[in-house]
Amino acid sequence: MAYCTDTLGINPALISIIMVASKLLDGVTDAFAGFIVDRTKTKWGKARPYELFIFLMWICTWLMFSCPTGLSEVLKCVWIFIMYSLVNAVAYTFLNANQNVYLVRAFKGNQIVKLTSYSSVITMLASVAFNIAFPILMATYATSAKGWSLLVGCFAIAMGAIGILRFIFVKEKYDVDAEKTDESLKISDAVAVIKGDKYILILAFMGLLFNFVTNMGTQVYYYTWIVGNVGLMSVSSAVQIIAIPLAFVFPPLLKKISVVKLMFIGFIISGIGYALNFVAVANVPLLAVAAVLTGAGTIPGSMLISLAILECADYNEWKGLHRMEGTMSSIVSLAKKVGAALGSAGLGVMLAAVGYDGNLSVQSDGTLLGIRLLFSVVPMVLYILVAVSLTGYFKLDKQMPQIKEENEKNRALVVAQAKQEESAQ
Repeated sequence: MAYCTDTLGINPALISIIMVASKLLDGVTDAFAGFIVDRTKTKWGKARPYELFIFLMWICTWLMFSCPTGLSEVLKCVWIFIMYSLVNAVAYTFLNANQNVYLVRAFKGNQIVKLTSYSSVITMLASVAFNIAFPILMATYATSAKGWSLLVGCFAIAMGAIGILRFIFVKEKYDVDAEKTDESLKISDAVAVIKGDKYILILAFMGLLFNFVTNMGTQVYYYTWIVGNVGLMSVSSAVQIIAIPLAFVFPPLLKKISVVKLMFIGFIISGIGYALNFVAVANVPLLAVAAVLTGAGTIPGSMLISLAILECADYNEWKGLHRMEGTMSSIVSLAKKVGAALGSAGLGVMLAAVGYDGNLSVQSDGTLLGIRLLFSVVPMVLYILVAVSLTGYFKLDKQMPQIKEENEKNRALVVAQAKQEESAQ
């Protein structure tokens, strides 16, 4: 937004329209990307080829910030829309859709649990480092169109080089499609999975509400009008870093408790944190404690959802269906994006409902109470609703040991039969 308005001189309203239009396109591509990945079969594997989209993502990111300044406003908008869409609705969508498909074919058992937990920590720390460094670099170099292009180009080269390492060094070693090798996926197979696997719908519902809450953006209004100092918002953001090392506890913990039960406990803890927000009012230390609880509680739901999706794939295989990790990942991803969009748009509606007027220097008591409720009771109720919905997954939890054991036996049987047929020939 800053680049488009300040460097390219585009009307901010037009940029908002471009972003909304791109998100709509993103929803469409999300609906098909996972299915396309599930249908893929190459010498490199099923998911590994889609790692090459890392090049498309970073090339188009650089091009997005290298728009010719001599173009008309309309052509600038067209340029930004195309590049923004190629980055988010195409490249990132396929990189996201192939994630779980790749994971289960490149790693096995406890390796997946450790990789999911530890990589999440690295991702979070890298995000913190980026959020600290990029504004400084932007202020130094992004003072002109050429400066933007140079800055983003440097990031694109570095990140593209790092991103392609997985394609080069991590091969798909495990065949989890033994019983379905001679069959090609059809749309009807995807429909059958969605109809027959209620558990993936529970995860999608969780993703929708979780992203609704995280994208409401009530915090800035709360610290402006209730605390009286929006700068103190950084305190709550900073203390949440304390919870990141919890991810190192997940691998041993998951030997004693299931993934979804850990998510369930987490959302209850987050709900308690949001309830504490209402009690804290303008007490910053108490708000910091609440921030730790809300942040720590959501870590299982944000970090470990891939493991739950893979359980759903095991369940599909056990029922004699295609595993379809990619399709199910796309279903959850689509739900997350819908939740994020609803949360962003819903905040404006809810603020209007409590009588908020940004032009006033003083808000009414009713409006201030409404802001407090939006920052505490509303997300608390939504997270409790998520926790309640996750109880519907507990039945699958009990079946998972049996499901995984029977799947392994069936795969071994199929492989043995294939070897016998080869020997006979």
